[in-house]
Amino acid sequence: MDGGWDSLAATFDEQPDHGLADPVVRAAWSDLLLRWLVPVPARVADLGCGTGSLSVLLAERGCGAVGLDSSAAMAATARAKASRFGVEVEVCLGDAADPPFRPGIFDAVLCRHLLWALADPLEALRRWVELLAPGGRLLLLEGRWWTGEGISAAGAAGMLAELGREARLVSLQDARLWGSPISDEGYLLVSPLD
Repeated sequence: MDGGWDSLAATFDEQPDHGLADPVVRAAWSDLLLRWLVPVPARVADLGCGTGSLSVLLAERGCGAVGLDSSAAMAATARAKASRFGVEVEVCLGDAADPPFRPGIFDAVLCRHLLWALADPLEALRRWVELLAPGGRLLLLEGRWWTGEGISAAGAAGMLAELGREARLVSLQDARLWGSPISDEGYLLVSPLD
C-alpha cells in the first residue's frame, strides 16, 4: 500500500523543504500556507502528509490538522513529530487518492507533490473537492521538475477546469521555500480564487 515510501521515512526530512528544520525555510512555508488558507482556525486535510511537516506547521498556527498517508512509517514519523513539537495532529493511514473521510468536513484540503504520481489524478481531484465544506479551499502544491517528472501548472489547472473550478496560480520560485534556488516549475494552485 505504501508504494515504497516506508523505506524513505527515516531520511525523508533531510531535504530542507521536507523537514523544515531551517528556520528560514520553515518561516517561508508558514507564511505561504497562512496567506492562502481560509481563516484560522480551520480544519485542514493534509493528503499525502509524509512525515507531517506541513501538518505540524498548520497545527502550530492554530489549524485542526488531519494528515493522511499510505505509508505506515511516514505516518508514524508524522505522529512522533507532532508529539515532539507539542501539537495535536490527527494522522490517519489511507490512500490519498481516495481519502476515507466524509464529504464536506474540511475548510481546506492541502496536497503537496502527489497529484502527478497518481494513476487517475482527475478522479482524485474530484474526491478532494468533495471533502471541502462550503467556502472551503483546495491548495495544490505541485511542480514539474528538472527530471521531467511532475505536472505542469497548466496541466493541473486544466484538470481543475474540467471539474468546473477556477484556480489562482502562485509561483513558488522563492529559494527560501526550498533551501536553495531551484530551476523547477514549482507552484501553488488555490481554488477557488477568493
